[in-house]
Amino acid sequence: MFCAHLIVTLHPEIVNSQIVNYIMALIKTVCGLTPKWGEGCYFSENATIVGDVQMGDQCTVWFNTVVRGDVNYIKIGNRVNIQDGSCLHTLYKKAAIEIGDDVTIGHNVTLHGCTVKSGALIGMGATVLDDAVIGEGAIIAAGALVLKGTQVGDGELWGGVPAKFIKKVDPAQAKELNIGIAKHYIMYADWYKDTPQPSCQ
Repeated sequence: MFCAHLIVTLHPEIVNSQIVNYIMALIKTVCGLTPKWGEGCYFSENATIVGDVQMGDQCTVWFNTVVRGDVNYIKIGNRVNIQDGSCLHTLYKKAAIEIGDDVTIGHNVTLHGCTVKSGALIGMGATVLDDAVIGEGAIIAAGALVLKGTQVGDGELWGGVPAKFIKKVDPAQAKELNIGIAKHYIMYADWYKDTPQPSCQ
């Protein structure tokens, strides 16, 4: 597990060459709480990671994303991809964020004080509010609004504003889709980390 106070440009020998060749994300300590992450993570240049954030291995945090653990903690498992423009925040002394393994958080998603279990997929532009729980292998459709305290079951598809149950998803298909995306984002991160640049195939 690695941590840093404020990193603008960090050479690999300073932290660990297994993380990234160069980290240019804003990684900031707040109230004595410093982000920590595992091996093989990639943070894009203008991502922001603040405060009480714990991340597992092979996570990726993409451009213009904010992971803000200042008023409560954010705990993220392994192989989680948090795509461009997303915002993760918490509720002071009440609602933290907990994310399992192999979770995909699509572009421009807002997660606030919620739980997202392993293998789930949060579609582009969706919002998940305080104390909501997204079950294992569940899918939240693009643009959905999951209201405070909503309980989304394992392997369920929800969508709409406010989000409502649509149908059960075949577990094998959901696993193939969700974990497949998580694996692809590990591969995409390698394109950005490697020097010289690899062929993007």
